Amino acid sequence: MSDNATESLLLCLLLEEDDDDFLLLYARKKRNAPDLLFKSRTKEGSYSILIKNHLIGAEEKFRKYCRINKNQFDFVLSLIVEEIQPKNRHAITAEEKLYLTLRFLATGETFESLSTSFRISVSYISRLVKRVLNVMREKLVPILMKTPTRDDFKCIEQIFWQKWNIPNCIGGIDGKHVRVRAPKNSGSLFFNYKDYFSIVLLAIVDANCKAVDVGAYGKESDNGIFQKSTMGKQIATNRFNIPPPKLLQGSDVMSPHFLIGDEAFALSHFMMKPYCRTQARLEREKLIYNYRLCRGRRVTENAFGLLSQVFRVFYTPIAIAPNVVDDLILTCCCLHNLLRDGYLERHSLPFHIYNATDRPEENMIDIVGSGGFANRDGFQIRENLKKKFCSANGAVSWQDSAVDDDGTQRRPRRKRPRRRATAFMLNSSHTQ
Repeated sequence: MSDNATESLLLCLLLEEDDDDFLLLYARKKRNAPDLLFKSRTKEGSYSILIKNHLIGAEEKFRKYCRINKNQFDFVLSLIVEEIQPKNRHAITAEEKLYLTLRFLATGETFESLSTSFRISVSYISRLVKRVLNVMREKLVPILMKTPTRDDFKCIEQIFWQKWNIPNCIGGIDGKHVRVRAPKNSGSLFFNYKDYFSIVLLAIVDANCKAVDVGAYGKESDNGIFQKSTMGKQIATNRFNIPPPKLLQGSDVMSPHFLIGDEAFALSHFMMKPYCRTQARLEREKLIYNYRLCRGRRVTENAFGLLSQVFRVFYTPIAIAPNVVDDLILTCCCLHNLLRDGYLERHSLPFHIYNATDRPEENMIDIVGSGGFANRDGFQIRENLKKKFCSANGAVSWQDSAVDDDGTQRRPRRKRPRRRATAFMLNSSHTQ
């Protein structure tokens, strides 16, 4: 290579370096300055103006804003403060981060709306909510939704018998489709047969409508989802701390402990489900069995109804990443258990029971499916339970009057007030 060619090559390289430096300098100059809206966070943000001045000290307003009271808020904050507290004293505090996250769960507001009210950028809110939900899940699940022991299940079984008149029952189980926005590059991974994206929520609920175990599954179909789930495999292989079989109350029939579900689950020795309607209409004992079982299964319907009514984030499709939705679901279930504990301490009266047509679950859709194959043990256990419900020491006084011959629950008739007939006299001058 000649000297002239070498000089030309070096000159080109120097010009390219100058161009790169110019582009970097230009990029630095073009960087947007901080928005004046965010600079006013400490003076005009919701935390500084609304929460500090008007909500702290006003118990009812605080609870409506955060969905938990101040004592419960302080309890949650004490668990997560070390993980989310910033080192810079001028940064957003752990307390403000928790307020923002709870407000997101309570209302389901968009990050743009929260950005305007809290004076925090949308990008930072996205990272903030993701981090806080993850830490809340790690800290709350071992306390508020820990893996039940055999003694815990025995306690649940006793309460189920006392409140819902079902022996050997250790919980109700149900599943819902929680709608989410279509994740990026997910293809059909979270897409179901109803033409929307969703994550399936499976929950085991105790007699007081508290979540015992919760699983979120986005890849599975409706049919057989319980068998493919982690909790389903643990129960099927006897790794779920379920107590050994015992005699049904007031009888000499040995029966295992079981869950109660609907038609979406397969009948087995650990899962009881109703008879299909065509079978139940042919035998009144099956009608009574269905009524008693569905009455106890209200705990799952009520739990989902209360969960979605308190945390309105479930009212609309959730616009965050699927792995963050898992943290969100488990966090909301833990907070639900925290609220249920407080509710039971303050109130001894029964809570409102939602019917299938009026419970507020706009974004939580029932799962459906054939339920899979039933086994012989499941048929025998259901037959024993049916006889127990119709026996002298197992029947309840209102069960015969609670069902009709067609298998539907009988509702009391409402007396409608009589309408008085009113005669309208037409003036002859108006008719002419």
